[in-house]
Amino acid sequence: MRDKYCGDVRETDVGSTLSLTGWANRWRDHGGLVFIDLRDRSGVVQIVFSPEVDAEIHELAHKIRNEFVLQVKGEVRKRPEGTENPSIPTGQVEVVVKELNVLNESKPLPFMIEDETEASELLRLRHRYLDLRRPVIRENIILRHKTARAVREYLDSQGFLEVETPVLTKSTPEGARDYLVASRTNPGHFYALPQSPQLFKQILMVSGLEKYYQIVKCFRDEDLRADRQPEFTQIDLEMSFVKRDDVISLIDEMIKKVFKDVLGKELNEPFARLKYSEAMERFGSDKPDLRFSLELKDVSGLVKESSFKVFLDTLSNGGIVKGLNAKGLARYSRKELDDLTKEVQSFGAKGLAWIKAKKGFESPIAKFFPEQTLKAVADRLEAEEGDLMLFVADKPQVVNDTLARLRQELGGRLELIKDDVYKLAWITDYPLFEWNDEEKRYEAMHHPFTSPMEEDLEMFLSMDTSELQTPDSKLSSIQAQAYDIVLNGYEIGGGSIRIHKKAVQDRMFEMLKISPEEADTKFGFLLEALEYGAPPHGGIALGLDRLVMILAGAQSIRDVIAFPKTQKAVCPLSNAPSSVDEKQLKELHIRSLHVEPDQD
Repeated sequence: MRDKYCGDVRETDVGSTLSLTGWANRWRDHGGLVFIDLRDRSGVVQIVFSPEVDAEIHELAHKIRNEFVLQVKGEVRKRPEGTENPSIPTGQVEVVVKELNVLNESKPLPFMIEDETEASELLRLRHRYLDLRRPVIRENIILRHKTARAVREYLDSQGFLEVETPVLTKSTPEGARDYLVASRTNPGHFYALPQSPQLFKQILMVSGLEKYYQIVKCFRDEDLRADRQPEFTQIDLEMSFVKRDDVISLIDEMIKKVFKDVLGKELNEPFARLKYSEAMERFGSDKPDLRFSLELKDVSGLVKESSFKVFLDTLSNGGIVKGLNAKGLARYSRKELDDLTKEVQSFGAKGLAWIKAKKGFESPIAKFFPEQTLKAVADRLEAEEGDLMLFVADKPQVVNDTLARLRQELGGRLELIKDDVYKLAWITDYPLFEWNDEEKRYEAMHHPFTSPMEEDLEMFLSMDTSELQTPDSKLSSIQAQAYDIVLNGYEIGGGSIRIHKKAVQDRMFEMLKISPEEADTKFGFLLEALEYGAPPHGGIALGLDRLVMILAGAQSIRDVIAFPKTQKAVCPLSNAPSSVDEKQLKELHIRSLHVEPDQD
């Protein structure tokens, strides 16, 4: 029905007659001539209706409105001098219409098809078919396609096989709630939608396929936020006979190809590597944004010399005191500092202490510190005249989390974050376990199939299980062969070298207080497979949605997913989830206990 895409018409087409199709993007009547921007996936081209060319078609053009679907045929000519539009690729030409076919009409729009819109997200998602016509959203979807294509091309060149794993599988809770699917043919039994293909990709390594990948849907029934969806997409891969650096090197090159193919950007600097302990010490987070500094500094040892009770009480109870230097913000008023304190309290801290480097030291708490202590603290934070030193005192986890969030906030306020800068980092040497204070037991920091560091393996296997009852046991010192990759403050991927021996996997379950019976029920098919010559193996999963969100400069992964759900896991377009009739439930041997609220 067309000879070219609208956005591909160029000066080289001048004098030729082309058939074009698309949507009426904008309609203008300029004293006899009617101009319409005709839009398709590739872009827009200006078409012109003249009464001198065809009076009947010109009259019909007056009835065209936004988003009418058109087929036109006409001659390409250069735009008259002074009317060119250099901001679009087709801005030097226009098409004088000689034939017009209105393929379909459109109702009045609930919002305009433009990059900038005041329409609410809910309204846009309700009419997602219109929202996807907006150039900014359309380009995000195209960018997603290019990213997936670059990944597939690279992994194919490295000898990987794309293998699909089951969507209807066994429920093996891995931290989040499963989405369950009732089985009609097996009454009272349920499938689970996979939270990840973890078990199956390890099985594929036992199967001897050696290099597996897939771009795969995963499902987790958890609370949502801007960078999380109930169904999300992973770039998932696994390799046999590898060590940690093999996986990291592979992903380094894959990411470089993605940036080059998708953004045309060369990533020449080696990606940073930080141990988990270093990342927490310097940035308070294992996903630090390295586009700016504002590093955290532990001043616990220095403030011991003060008489400030808040700090001293915190230290005596096993807490820490950390600070950061907000460069140039000594100009903040008391109200601005009070507002900042309220923000910090919303992060979970009890409060925020501050000291201005301003003709000496200015602060309500300065009187509790000897002059030499203030100078030592300022030196530690590298504070100069006009700087603002900010401090939080609490348990290490609270301090790190609070200051990490404050650091990100200040990075924005001080305009230190550049949108066109990309800083990647690997975080390594994670603890194998973390203490769950509510349940008074250890949990796997990543997942229970992560292998301990080789140098910690002997201690891992020989440890007395009576030592597992307290958070300060030797178990907390065992490190994992785990690694995360971070981009501009977002974790975009995580993986590990896996446990490939059944005795080690059994020991891991014992450490996590998972009984042999429970382990067999949940993971029996993997445990059995490990007894049949399982090779050493490891892998990683990268979040495709989150990666594309960063590449696109979007604020939410909902803007890079064709049909996303809201933060309440609802699809406004299809009204999913929805109720089903009793017949369907009866076939699945399910009875609903949900009672609709009284309409009165």
